[in-house]
Amino acid sequence: MTGDEQSGPTISPRPLAADLRSVANRDCPSHTDSLGAAFADAIGGPVGRHALIGRARLLTPLRVMFMIALVFMALGWSTKAACLQSTGKGTADQRVANWDNQRAYYELCYSDTVPLYGAELLSQGKFPYKSSWIESDSSGTPQLRYDGKPAVRYMEYPVLTGVYQYASMAVAKTYTALSKLVALPVIAEVVMFFDVAAFGLALAWLATVWATAGLSGRRIWDAALVAGSPLLIFQIFTNFDALATAFAMGGLLAWARRKPVLAGVLIGLGAAAKLYPLLFLGPMLVLGIRTGRLRALARTAGVAALTWLLVNLPVLLLFPRGWSEFFRLNTRRGDDMDSVYNVVKSFTGWRGFDPTLGFWEPPTVLNTVVAVLFVLCCAAITYIAFTAPQRPRVPQLLFLVVAAFLLTNKVWSPQFSLWLVPLAVLALPHRRILLAWMTIDALVWVPRMYLLYGNPNRSLPEQFFTTTVLLRDIAVVALCALVIRQIYRPEEDLVRWGGRVDDPAGGPFDRAPDAPPDWLPARLHPAGFRRPAQRYADTEADDDSDAEALTAPRQP
Repeated sequence: MTGDEQSGPTISPRPLAADLRSVANRDCPSHTDSLGAAFADAIGGPVGRHALIGRARLLTPLRVMFMIALVFMALGWSTKAACLQSTGKGTADQRVANWDNQRAYYELCYSDTVPLYGAELLSQGKFPYKSSWIESDSSGTPQLRYDGKPAVRYMEYPVLTGVYQYASMAVAKTYTALSKLVALPVIAEVVMFFDVAAFGLALAWLATVWATAGLSGRRIWDAALVAGSPLLIFQIFTNFDALATAFAMGGLLAWARRKPVLAGVLIGLGAAAKLYPLLFLGPMLVLGIRTGRLRALARTAGVAALTWLLVNLPVLLLFPRGWSEFFRLNTRRGDDMDSVYNVVKSFTGWRGFDPTLGFWEPPTVLNTVVAVLFVLCCAAITYIAFTAPQRPRVPQLLFLVVAAFLLTNKVWSPQFSLWLVPLAVLALPHRRILLAWMTIDALVWVPRMYLLYGNPNRSLPEQFFTTTVLLRDIAVVALCALVIRQIYRPEEDLVRWGGRVDDPAGGPFDRAPDAPPDWLPARLHPAGFRRPAQRYADTEADDDSDAEALTAPRQP
C-alpha cells in the first residue's frame, strides 16, 4: 500500500536465543540409543536432524523428567496404599492402619514408616533420642540383653532423619487436632504421618533428579532413568533414604559447579541424614592427590565435618545416650537377610562368623570381616584410580565405592539400592544395562515379602529370596566391572564423547592434568606418566644425540 513503511521480514515470532546449540551438541537418545528410539516412536518419532535443541519454553527435558518421576512415585504410593486403609472408630488418633492378617507382606505394601510411628513413641508425641522403651518379643514380653541388662531402645536413625520424622509427626497431629474442630476427613493419624513423610520424600527425589540432570552435562536425558527407575515403585516410600540422596547429589552438583563450601554443607547434611554421603570424600581425596588439587577438597571436607557436627551437637549434648543409639545398633546387628553372608548361609548351611551370640551381643568376627573386606575393596579402587591411563571421572569412583560398601556390608536394606541409582546413571550411562539391573533389584522385594509372610501355605521358601539377592549382587558386580573397563578404556566412555568432554561432575578436577606428589610410589603413577623434569631431560638427551649425529664423522 502506498505511503506505508515497509517492515523487515519476520524470521521468528520471538528473538533468537543467544544459545544456538544444535542437535550435534547434545546427546539425543532417539538417535543414539535403541531404547530411546523405541520410546520416541511412541510419541511421534525421533527429533529432526536439523532441529535446534534446548529452545522449548514449557516442556524442557527437566520438566519432562519431573513428570516421569511423579508418575513412578505415584505408582510407588499405590503399592503402599493397601497398608494405608484406616480402621477403627473415633478420632484420628484412635484409629490405626489396617495391617490385619499380615496384609503388609502378601499385599507387598510394607513400609517402615507405619510401624516406626508407634515403636519409636512418635504416636505419643515424644521427641526422638530423649525417650526410650524396652524391647519386647512377639508376645510382648520385655527382653534382656546378653549381659542380663534390660534391652533399652532409642530412636535408631541419624539426627536429621529422626528430626524429619518428628516434624512429620507434628504435622500429622496438627491435622488430627484440626479434624476435631472442623469438618475434615477423619484419617488415621499414622496414615497422615505416612502421607506427610512421603510428600517430603517425593520432593527429595525430585531434587535428586534435578541434581543428576545438572551433573549429566550434554547427556541430560540420562537422568530420566533416575526419574523412572523401577526401584521407585517399591522403595521410594519404604524408608527415608531419599533425604540422603537429595543432599548427596546436591553436594556433588555444588562440587561440579566449583562451590566447595556449599558442597561441604550439603554433604554434611546428607551425612546427618544417612552416613553414606561421607563415602564421597574418599574417592575425591584420591583424585585430589592424583591431580595435586587438594585445596578445594580440604574446604569441602572441613565444612562437611563442621555441618555434621552443628546438626548433631544439640542432640549429642542433651541426649547423648539416645544420640549414640544409631552407632550402637550398627555394631550389634548381625548379617541381614539381604546380605551376601546370609546368601552363603542359605545355600551352604554355614552358621555364620558368630554362631552363638546372645541377644544384642555384638558380632565381633563379622564386624571385623566386613571392615577388612571394605578396606581391601577401597584399596583396589584407589589403585585403579591412580594407575588408570586417564583420570577416572568422579561418579565412576563414587559408584565403585558405594557399591563395594553395600556388597561387603552386613546390612543391605532394600531401600539402600536408591543410593546407587543416580551414581550408576552418571558412571555408566548405558540405559538398557541399567534398566536390567534396576528391574532385578526392584523384584527382590517380592520374594522378600513372601518369605516374611507367616502363612506356610502362601509364603515362599528362603532360596527363592536368596537367589534373587544373589542375582542382584551379580548384576551390581557386573556394573562395577563395566565401570572399571571404561576407566581403563576411556575411549569407550559415552560421557567423554570421544575425548571432547572430560568430567562434567569433576569440578576442580575437570580437565586437570596429572600431577601426583613425589611421595607417591612410581607403581601408583598413571600408566605412561612422566614428570616434567623427566620429559625435559629426555628432550635434552634427544637433542644431544641429534647433535652428535650431525657432528660425527661419516664412515667412508
